[in-house]
Amino acid sequence: MKKIAIIALPILLTGCSYYGQMVERMHTDTLEYQCDEQPLTVRLNNTRQEVHFVYDNKPLTLKQGLSASGARYTDGIWVLWSKEESATVYNRDRIVLNNCHLPTPKR
Repeated sequence: MKKIAIIALPILLTGCSYYGQMVERMHTDTLEYQCDEQPLTVRLNNTRQEVHFVYDNKPLTLKQGLSASGARYTDGIWVLWSKEESATVYNRDRIVLNNCHLPTPKR
């Protein structure tokens, strides 16, 4: 019986890990913004209340912060501020990506 438990435990743990990753992907949206400077792909994880994106070959993860309007994500240095279909990215209060918009869906 112990041998079965020893063999089954890693399989069960692998299944739990896979399930956790699957649930994580289900709660993550990918947003494709078109900005004045360059395109911006943002992965929005609603469960963790954070966004992931790459700027200047640097991967960034920002947590949701306080916002009077829209959604604001920050790590204290970088800020992604989004409202409705638009977004702006700041680095130390300096705009680095401006006029970012989600493309309108074609009908």
